[in-house]
Amino acid sequence: MASGGPPFDLQVTHEGLDALVRAIRREADGKALRKDLARNMRDALRPGAVMAKSSIMAMGSSGLGTGPSLRSAIAKKIRPEVKLGGRWTGAKVKAFKTPGVRGFANAAKRTNRRSGGWRTLTYGHEPWRTQVGKRQWFDHAFENDSDQYRRAVAEAMEDMARRLASRSQ
Repeated sequence: MASGGPPFDLQVTHEGLDALVRAIRREADGKALRKDLARNMRDALRPGAVMAKSSIMAMGSSGLGTGPSLRSAIAKKIRPEVKLGGRWTGAKVKAFKTPGVRGFANAAKRTNRRSGGWRTLTYGHEPWRTQVGKRQWFDHAFENDSDQYRRAVAEAMEDMARRLASRSQ
């Protein structure tokens, strides 16, 4: 960074984020700073989560069944996740499992995959049928904007690094 920058190397990699977290831990109010950094990184990824939610909601529906809507259950489980320590450090948008929806815990994963689909019971006809979701709905939500989200996360990291650097001057 330019003069007056942080006293550590900042890159948008796991190592760069680890260096930033280590610098935060050395501060007296490190816990509050980590919370701020995590919140800012989640805010940077929130538009991507919204795009993924709208993409799954655009998936066609057969209208069969009286259970809760599969699409809305998947959409509720999509959110940005940030971890600043432990085995994994980083920021991502994640579609969490949906165990309470028709016993279909991996609904997000199954509806997103390229081939196959999933098997479901059909009442009054054949006992089983294969249902296919909207292929690659999650991946396509980030296809064109991944650099934008990467830059937004990097900006959140750089803001925190500037904040730490201004303290050490």
